[in-house]
Amino acid sequence: MNNNLKISVVVSTYNAEEWLEKVLIGYSVQTYKDFELIIADDGSRATTKELIDRYAANYPVPVRHLWHEDEGYRRQEILNVAIVEAAHEYILMTDGDCIPRADFVEIHAQQAEKGRFLSGGYCKLSMKTSKAITKEDILNQNCFNVKWLNAIDKLDFSNTLKLGSSPFLGKILDLISPTTPSFNNCNSSGFKEDMIAINGYDERMKYGGPDREFGERLENYGVKGKQIRHKAIVVHLDHPRGYKTPESLAANLAIRKEVKEKKIKWTPFGIKK
Repeated sequence: MNNNLKISVVVSTYNAEEWLEKVLIGYSVQTYKDFELIIADDGSRATTKELIDRYAANYPVPVRHLWHEDEGYRRQEILNVAIVEAAHEYILMTDGDCIPRADFVEIHAQQAEKGRFLSGGYCKLSMKTSKAITKEDILNQNCFNVKWLNAIDKLDFSNTLKLGSSPFLGKILDLISPTTPSFNNCNSSGFKEDMIAINGYDERMKYGGPDREFGERLENYGVKGKQIRHKAIVVHLDHPRGYKTPESLAANLAIRKEVKEKKIKWTPFGIKK
């Protein structure tokens, strides 16, 4: 493991205090301590700030809250701010509805490699299970226990495999996994200098694949994806997606098509305008 790797963990959020609190509890019990926690906030109400401040006052690692005005879905803009503001050389991207297992940051630190980005997955929970998880269940790691989760609501085969794998089996499954490693905002990481080199996220993109496009430009830049979906575990809490529109999906697909065809590395709609 790269014991000297300092990590900036970036958690995106918007008006979801109940879920964010569970995530904050998850990052308070990480086995790897050499990280800062950045909450990239797409314009949440004041109660989100109050929650973050309450936790930050007595938290095992530094916590920072980056916020901009709510002017509709602008997640990519606040994530670009987070990339620039990140204090450390390595950035782990995740979401405010994904509770990390206690070894989550440690696995990313272990697997980090120059010229690669890490592609993790997530275990999607039902609303019933999401609501049932308490602070104690996160502290004692019940919420990553297949038997415990199945007692509330049945897990599917893919999630059972991710949560139930030993480190050895997880390694094998990641090697033989037919899925291509992609950059996904709930569980991916890479070096800050690579993210800066492609000018961050494309801010034209709304919901539906901006993180994939980010990864596709990283690939064009020469940074290849590495599969860790059975090693680095987060459970994804359920929520509605009111910001998902056919228009945003179609516009994003057109941008991704151009990136692929023209092997685009740098977006003019990113960090530097």
